[in-house]
Amino acid sequence: MKNKTDYRVKGKEVKKNKLNVVMQKNKIVLLILILLCVIGYAVSLVIKLIKNPTNTFLVEQGQIYQEEVANGYIIREETVLKGENYKNGMSQIKIEGEKVAKGEAIFRYYSNGENSLVKKIEELDKKIDEAMAKETGLFSSDTKTLENQISERLDNVYNESDLQKIREYKKDINTYITKKAKIAGDLSPSGSYLKKLINERSRYENSLNSGAEYLKAPISGVVSYRVDGYESILKPGKYDEITEKFLQNLNLKTGQIIVANNESGKIINNYKCYIAVVLDSEYARKAKVNDKLKLRLPSGNEVEAEIEHINKEKNNKRVIIFSIEKCVEELINYRKISLDVIWWSDSGKKIPNSAIKYEEINGNKLAYVIRTRAGYKDKIYIKELRTNGKYSIVTNYTGEELEELGDVSNERKTISLYDEIIVQE
Repeated sequence: MKNKTDYRVKGKEVKKNKLNVVMQKNKIVLLILILLCVIGYAVSLVIKLIKNPTNTFLVEQGQIYQEEVANGYIIREETVLKGENYKNGMSQIKIEGEKVAKGEAIFRYYSNGENSLVKKIEELDKKIDEAMAKETGLFSSDTKTLENQISERLDNVYNESDLQKIREYKKDINTYITKKAKIAGDLSPSGSYLKKLINERSRYENSLNSGAEYLKAPISGVVSYRVDGYESILKPGKYDEITEKFLQNLNLKTGQIIVANNESGKIINNYKCYIAVVLDSEYARKAKVNDKLKLRLPSGNEVEAEIEHINKEKNNKRVIIFSIEKCVEELINYRKISLDVIWWSDSGKKIPNSAIKYEEINGNKLAYVIRTRAGYKDKIYIKELRTNGKYSIVTNYTGEELEELGDVSNERKTISLYDEIIVQE
């Protein structure tokens, strides 16, 4: 009997253990299912968040634009300067981008045998300095003044970083040294070694100057040595010839810098230039000559522009030529640029278009947004002032305006900066 009882007890324990194992497995399966549901829900939230990062927007003070990107061809008033001795190479008197007045010397071509003459003058300068150091009683008050001026200009050169000013200081130094040598020569006894050296230097200097060809500015403007051959093609006044095909046939690269040359220079009118663009938008088709708008240049500068000329293309496109009077000098290096044509811009309370809904009241279509504040939602009617593809500038209706439009709500609600509005539900 004892053995049978033991077997029964053991059998019950085995069944109990099996039941516990089954229950444990069921619990694990249940936990796995719950975990999968949680993960699935979390994933769906993440996907929803990615698709719709936020369902609210804070009303802000902002600005919106209606603009389009275009390639612009630079048209300038440019006068090319090229002399007979261009094959000799040139020496720049005025540097790239420097402003000059009419009649000023811009650059000169080297004279024949110039290198030899320059070398002889440098050798004579050394001999003159040595001879002057040995002479006594030749120095006047004028000489002392010149020495002080030379010393002052040398200090200026060492402390200056502006290339143009350094060139001016060096030019002054050479002038003072030449004056000092001439004074010493005048004071030196006739037939002296010093006077012979100074007279010899003067002859070489005269030969150097008489053989050089100087090019002067025929008009005032800005100096440039970036001559690309389009100065006579892309020039003011030839607007009827500027078509889309004409511009394409130029084969110009956008943003390419015009290479400087060593044979010619030019004077550019830095007060005004023109930019030709090809546009294919409704705004371009509605544009008129003398319309004013803005252009955003590659530098990011926004400049006032006026439509100077419009050519209608057969494909319904427009070639529009704008004139600008600011930031002209930053375009000197280019002939073709990428820019933004800003047809209009407006500022005020800025909200996304996805937050705006519409309803009809007494035949009037009214725009409204849903404001959420402390868990409460309010419908607020708004007046759209400006809109582009993504945002709108809005303001509030007055109570009288809403009554005229058919809104009979007792309490007029308004939208304010930093209000939280719903952009999607």
